[in-house]
Amino acid sequence: MRPSRSRAWVRRCEEVLRPDPTRVVARLFLPGQEMAAAGVSRSEAVIARVLTLTEDEVDAELHELEESFGSRHRGLFSTWESHYSLLEHRISGDEPLTFARRRLIGAYFTQEYAVKGAALFNPSMAMHPDQTGVAEGSLRFVMTVRAVGEGHVSSVELRTGTVDAQGDVRVDAPPTVAVLANPLPTRYVRTAFANQLVDMWGDRTNSDFVLDALPETFDRDELDQALQSLRDQKLTRGVATRTIDRFDWIARCSYTVEFAQSSLGQERVLMPRGPSESHGMEDVRLVRFDEPAGTGEYVGTYTAYDGDRISTQMIGTRDFRTFTITRLSGPGSRNKGLALFPRKIAGRYVAMSRADRESNGITMSDDLQHWDEPVLVQTPHEPWEIVQLGNCGPPIETEAGWLVLTHGVGPMRQYGIGALLLDLDDPTVVLGCLAEPLLTPDADERDGYVPNVVYSCGALLHGRRLVLPYGSSDSATRFAVVDLDPLLAELAASPARPTSDEDPA
Repeated sequence: MRPSRSRAWVRRCEEVLRPDPTRVVARLFLPGQEMAAAGVSRSEAVIARVLTLTEDEVDAELHELEESFGSRHRGLFSTWESHYSLLEHRISGDEPLTFARRRLIGAYFTQEYAVKGAALFNPSMAMHPDQTGVAEGSLRFVMTVRAVGEGHVSSVELRTGTVDAQGDVRVDAPPTVAVLANPLPTRYVRTAFANQLVDMWGDRTNSDFVLDALPETFDRDELDQALQSLRDQKLTRGVATRTIDRFDWIARCSYTVEFAQSSLGQERVLMPRGPSESHGMEDVRLVRFDEPAGTGEYVGTYTAYDGDRISTQMIGTRDFRTFTITRLSGPGSRNKGLALFPRKIAGRYVAMSRADRESNGITMSDDLQHWDEPVLVQTPHEPWEIVQLGNCGPPIETEAGWLVLTHGVGPMRQYGIGALLLDLDDPTVVLGCLAEPLLTPDADERDGYVPNVVYSCGALLHGRRLVLPYGSSDSATRFAVVDLDPLLAELAASPARPTSDEDPA
């Protein structure tokens, strides 16, 4: 380890995770746009050419494809068959095709996508659910990392590793393949739909007509039945089509996926699936949430980006195999950077919020879905954070208070990581605030896709050390270890600053 430039008790690790273009997934490929003017589909033309191949040519091509691509994927034949099924309606004739020809057609409509070909950054870290076989004094962790590929599309990659008694971080070697999840049937919550419709300024008359026809929880078939009832009355109900579209959009933004039992944790990659995240799932803030019953569910909030707008969504899992995605609502969930506290406080869920795009606030919820108007706790003040503030992941409970890592943006758009200390019983009360950042970019961290950035989405407390993974210049992932006691001492000696709506005197 090497110490920080400013504090001996902040030490950088040698471990670095970099983008790896060799790790790919197999995705659907459509050869160009439909030629609407000519009324001819390129898909049909490609299929027609494959149908002219002899069986020997089909077998030879498949053999070569298996030799070239088989080791890079799991279940590649199944992927080809799945992609063929999406194009099967374009094939005329009654004579069934051989399995080989079906697979070859599917292969022509498949492409490799390098999930992290461009960048791997903005990690969050939590205690792994399985601590079997870990050496005494060590801890196994699980991380989410933002992986960026072609088109600047962000996905969520899972990584694991250990931190030992001395604070040394070791990330497990990644597997050679990446695995995508399969969709599962999803149940929806009526109140969640109602709150999202309010955020979208939907027509209340039509929305209530649909909601009143639904039970408290429902599936897609029940939703479609309720929407059909509205569709049957659309001649007498204004903007009914828009209401139907909004219900459908909300439903497609909330989904459940499951990875194959045979897949390894580090092979699993969550790629955008819903319309709100079509251009990226960004900056998961992962936390191990301890309910009073001890369920230990893992929950992460993240930014969904559709190419035009952002929204805050939540991802939940108990085993890192099955994941449920839901879209959040309410004024506290506006903008980026919602970060959950790991437990309820005074009977309510609590989160850090940056709803105004530049300050840190506290928001609360009764159901983890709808978030209240936030209470402001920190506004930009110091030179290194004048442009904007935000959190760097879920708060961490200590005996002195809630430790919140923050980020600030200063001149030349340079980022730094700082810290807040909040009262355990009332987190709207600030006990301490660092005047200077814990971490700023070192010389070898300044260059990258976005220069001069250090940014984390969540640290892990291990004994009296804080393990801080962070992205450097939106390109790679690095690690620092912070001694907790001197950090808490500095926070205790650093009084809270007034927010913008308080009297500085």
